[in-house]
Amino acid sequence: MPPETLTPERILEATEEVLRRYGPAKATVVDVARALGVSHGSVYRHFRTKAALREAVTERWLNRTSEELSVIVSAEGPAPERLDRWLTALFEAKRHKAGDDPELFATYMTLIGESGGVVDRHVTDLEAQLTTIIEAGVDQGAFRTPSPATTARAVFDATGRFHDPCYAPEWSRPEITADFEAVRDLVLRGLRG
Repeated sequence: MPPETLTPERILEATEEVLRRYGPAKATVVDVARALGVSHGSVYRHFRTKAALREAVTERWLNRTSEELSVIVSAEGPAPERLDRWLTALFEAKRHKAGDDPELFATYMTLIGESGGVVDRHVTDLEAQLTTIIEAGVDQGAFRTPSPATTARAVFDATGRFHDPCYAPEWSRPEITADFEAVRDLVLRGLRG
């Protein structure tokens, strides 16, 4: 049976497993290559540097959330309902990432600190998704705002406690869901003006 073709996706999957096993301080490109059964030079043909590999795996991790949320953005229906679902899905996605695999979440928090551009692009994408929903709400007559983009940034900032990883320790508290719902409802009422 011929060996499986080495692709960037296979390398990123292996890198995630290596990071989970060894953590960001000890994981090396050699470990990734060993997990794939290839030379480290083969990995470097796809990712020029260890930093590029780490940035790519971080971007892949963040993009999973963006892709899940984009389905809500492109769905049909009233904008207030889509915004409600989007904010709830963002909170749940981040909370699950932190709670379901705390070691890998901690690893990604380290990598995010190294990959500022990746995080900036992720935030820009999320704010663009919010802008699209808010613009739809304005078009439907459900929301009132002179600047959907400015409002989207404000909504993103106002809900930061429920998606910014620096607040992850709070996400397991019993009252966090009620706190989230109160802020989400306030945002939705405010947009209806």
